[in-house]
Amino acid sequence: MSLATYRFEVPGDDFTRAGEASGSLKRSLKKIGFDPDIIRRVSIAMYEAEINMVIHANGGVIDVEVSPQKIDIWFRDKGPGIPDIDLAMQEGYSTAPDNVRSLGFGAGMGLPNIKKYTDEMKIDTEIGVGTTVYISVYAK
Repeated sequence: MSLATYRFEVPGDDFTRAGEASGSLKRSLKKIGFDPDIIRRVSIAMYEAEINMVIHANGGVIDVEVSPQKIDIWFRDKGPGIPDIDLAMQEGYSTAPDNVRSLGFGAGMGLPNIKKYTDEMKIDTEIGVGTTVYISVYAK
């Protein structure tokens, strides 16, 4: 049984709006009454994925399904794809350009932090087509 579903459009290369989707979901989860630790984990993972979409993929779409048991989130983009997922999962590895790093982003912690704060994480990527990242955080 789904409590709520959400869809967020993430604009690419717009750091002024980066984090709007994760902030909106955080407020919604608070209203629903989720445990603060669950909300924190979802918010951190979602923010990291949202920033990755802005930096690397020219934006994308986030779909969220909230149930009493878990929060499922799909991040879909039409970016360049991830050539080496194992390398991208290593802390500190980043392909962010210097102008993004000068803004304080691109430290290479995005994917590792997403994995750290979620109960499930799957990456489906195709070079030149895009990437879908699925995450799930269990509510209990």
